[in-house]
Amino acid sequence: MSTLAERAETADGYRPRHTLPLRVELLRQLKRRRTLVMGAILAVLPFVLVVAFAIGGRPGSRNGQVTLMDTATASGANFAAVNLFVSAGFLLVIPVALFCGDTIASEASWSSLRYLLAAPVPRTRLLWSKLSVALGLSLAAMVLLPVVALAVGTAAYGWGPLEIPTGGALPTGTATQRLLVVIGYVFVSQLVTAGLAFWLSTKTDAPLGAVGGAVGLTIVGNVLDAVTALGHWRDFLPAHWQFAWADAVQPQLEWAGMIKGTAISVTYALVLFALAFRGFRRKDIVS
Repeated sequence: MSTLAERAETADGYRPRHTLPLRVELLRQLKRRRTLVMGAILAVLPFVLVVAFAIGGRPGSRNGQVTLMDTATASGANFAAVNLFVSAGFLLVIPVALFCGDTIASEASWSSLRYLLAAPVPRTRLLWSKLSVALGLSLAAMVLLPVVALAVGTAAYGWGPLEIPTGGALPTGTATQRLLVVIGYVFVSQLVTAGLAFWLSTKTDAPLGAVGGAVGLTIVGNVLDAVTALGHWRDFLPAHWQFAWADAVQPQLEWAGMIKGTAISVTYALVLFALAFRGFRRKDIVS
């Protein structure tokens, strides 16, 4: 009897899993101004660095020590690696926090969240659609930067092997594979920021609060990692492993640091995503 009653209250053809398709949510997010602005900023950064090197001269070793930055103009592959190096610590945090922190809170601030749920879109389905698109856009942002940098760097400095600061070089084919590993690891390492932003987005009606809170907590993590007095406790901070991808641009690929960093990031992210889903299912939606 209960099944018949439920069917009577539901429109014919209604399927909870078919509500708010990913393509609809993706198109909505792609048309938003903040998405276009963020994409433009990431695409412009390689051009800014090329101009900076042209004005200030090509980087060189200091005190006999050669760093990845010093090899920026060696080839397009080196230039792409340097762009990831200078942006992974902070710049790439912003699109992740923006796409994941703005997703639910913005709907609440527009007073459209309750109408989505009244459509009716199940809460879990709503969160999965929003989160999937947000993570997809975050990954796209991390792919956009090195791809543009590789193209700009190749045009400016030529196509060639990836020169390693410690000596030697990686062939172009190997260098491309290593850069893909770097992009994948940078994305995984940013899942903690994504989890923080998404969780805060379900807790507040202010998108800026969710985005700013995630960025702020990420900065706090970086500060704590700089406190050497914490000793081995820093190993449990996601920030401690954010540059473990540097092991991928060595003659011999080392996985140990990236595996530890991945385990820490995924663990924190899963907990934060679970808290977001659990809290949102019980939350009173009034906006």
